[in-house]
Amino acid sequence: MKLITRCSWLVISLACLATSSFAGEAVDFAHDVTPLLSRFGCNASACHGKAEGQNGFKLSVFGTDPGADYEAIVRQSRGRRVMAAAPEESLLLRKAAAEVPHAGGPRMKRGSREYGILRDWILGGAPQTVSGKSEVTRVRVEPAERIMGFHQTQPLRVLATLSDGSERDVTWLSMFHSNNAALAEVDETGTVQTGSTVGQAAVMARYLGHIAIFQAAVPRPGPPVPPAVVEGLNVIDHLVAENLRKMNLQASDLADDATFLRRVSLDVIGRLPSPEEARRFLARNEPDKRARLVDALLDLPEYAEFWALKWSDLLRVDRLALGHRDAHAYYEWIRDAVAANDPLDAFARELLLAEGPLAEQPAGFFYKVAKKPGEMAASVSQVFLGIRITCAECHQHPYDRWTQRDYHGMRAFFEQVSYKKPVGAEALVIQGNPKVQHPRTKEAINAYPLGTEMPETSPEGDRRAALAQWLTAPENPWFARNMANRLWAHFLGRGIVEPVDDVRATNPPSNPALLDALTKHLVNYQFDAKALIRLITTSRTYQLSSKPNETNENDAQNFSRALFRRLPAEALLDAVCDVTGVPEKFAGVPMGTRAVELWDSQQQHYFLKLFGRPARATSCDCERSVGASISQALHLMNSPNLQNKLAHEGGRLAQLTAISDDARVVEELWLACFSRLPDAGEKERAVSHLASRSKQRRAAIEDLAWSLMNSLEFTFNH
Repeated sequence: MKLITRCSWLVISLACLATSSFAGEAVDFAHDVTPLLSRFGCNASACHGKAEGQNGFKLSVFGTDPGADYEAIVRQSRGRRVMAAAPEESLLLRKAAAEVPHAGGPRMKRGSREYGILRDWILGGAPQTVSGKSEVTRVRVEPAERIMGFHQTQPLRVLATLSDGSERDVTWLSMFHSNNAALAEVDETGTVQTGSTVGQAAVMARYLGHIAIFQAAVPRPGPPVPPAVVEGLNVIDHLVAENLRKMNLQASDLADDATFLRRVSLDVIGRLPSPEEARRFLARNEPDKRARLVDALLDLPEYAEFWALKWSDLLRVDRLALGHRDAHAYYEWIRDAVAANDPLDAFARELLLAEGPLAEQPAGFFYKVAKKPGEMAASVSQVFLGIRITCAECHQHPYDRWTQRDYHGMRAFFEQVSYKKPVGAEALVIQGNPKVQHPRTKEAINAYPLGTEMPETSPEGDRRAALAQWLTAPENPWFARNMANRLWAHFLGRGIVEPVDDVRATNPPSNPALLDALTKHLVNYQFDAKALIRLITTSRTYQLSSKPNETNENDAQNFSRALFRRLPAEALLDAVCDVTGVPEKFAGVPMGTRAVELWDSQQQHYFLKLFGRPARATSCDCERSVGASISQALHLMNSPNLQNKLAHEGGRLAQLTAISDDARVVEELWLACFSRLPDAGEKERAVSHLASRSKQRRAAIEDLAWSLMNSLEFTFNH
């Protein structure tokens, strides 16, 4: 008994001497140990933070539940992980230092600063919290931004501001992450290393749930490029030119008329111009003919079909989830809204506030695809705000400020949604005053939008009305910016924020002033999508050539040239049909239906599946694959379906065989595939090919068309 008393007295005495890394403060778990577990990845999903833990030891992901983590370390397994009487014999320390086998390898060295923190904490009795310690209110990074050259380094310093007004250097306890490692990567010490790519990168520093951003701008080295001439151009061109000047990049030349015609036709209506349309446009010489073309395209019925397809992907028009009749009604609501050019804010409000018989309110089918309130909240956030909150259902967002509380605050808006099917049609019903609890703390959570404070009570009546009013307000910090960014990304090949549905502080826009200007334009024109499309497509920036110059050949971020983009699956199949003059026959729909008109994403078709048509299982843009693959190339080269279209007796090639002038045949093929006439060299070689096979002229024409349709110029928009 005397021995036990003496040991206890020794531990208590030593506890009085235990201090944190910040002189004069006692060490506790919440403030000192938790950031170490995050810094060394112990609570990451690849280690003890995974759902089942690792080797019987589980921590909350990213330390979002410090109370449970404390229990796991101090009290679970009979307390064998910490030994206050002999701290350096604690399993926690011996594992971390790899003095006993540890699958994660050594995380720290004996005698290091980090080792000392854990040892002192254990020696002090392993307290969960120490009363009187100041809380962290925010963190900042020094420097906050810097212009850097290729292959330069920049050490970062992370400073935490505490509730008592003091500030501390917590660099050694912080985690770091770059949003563009190819441009600027960061190591665990916070040292940023640039590569040889021009652009901007953001490096996140995280400490105890707070984040701060360092932004690196990496211009092209070398003498300054000549200033761009931007007189007479619109606001987009001025802001892009200013950013290119900072990046020391020179924009490519303007694309020729044929390239612009093909590009804007595919982007606005998802269809190639016919040879006749191409000839007419190329023959015109009005100075505003490109602007007139845009206006004409926006008035075509194909505009509604093409953009209804895009919105159907995001809003998940899914026959498997809804059934044939209901999915078609949902699609028709989307298509009619696009055809009427409904303002984007009105479109979002109608979907959010759908209620009553679904036969009269087909927008309500959104709530049948996203079946659970949490899924509804996540889909609305991702589609209309560009914010991903799904991971916050279980833990704090790893690269943003969203917490579990924020997620369930959004979820609470949709808890009243239910379906009833009395005698007659099914109806969407909003009823009750359901309660929402935090799954971990059991705290009562009222409905509140992202980035706002939680009120004392949830809104009365239909909670979605308050959400819709907040979401579509012109001053909302995300809605208009997200809509503007999505439209920009469609036409330029990448967003100003990229990915478009991953808006967060740690993924800032590449050109903030440009995104601000597009957002302002959208708001000023009452959320008119066509008005913003006109602004974008009539800008010089959109009309630049894809051919790089010596300054911008490695630039894919600053809009100094057009980017090559593979045609969407549906547009590419329609292009094949248009060139060959043979429509595709889809099961269950009339002959002549174009692929972009298919509302059913479950329509079985090998070509569409191979070229990346989405299944609409989520609201993520990433579901649609736009990359190229060997399988796609092999299919275009060897597809019996394509060969049948080339050889079809009623197709375009059979008609071209009747034209005796080989030069005219070549011109028609080039116009059909590329919306341009062949250059002298192309024409000479193609005519020579046809002349050399005069006895097999039909096959020669088919081979020539096949070769054009297997080219990058055909399969890509450029």
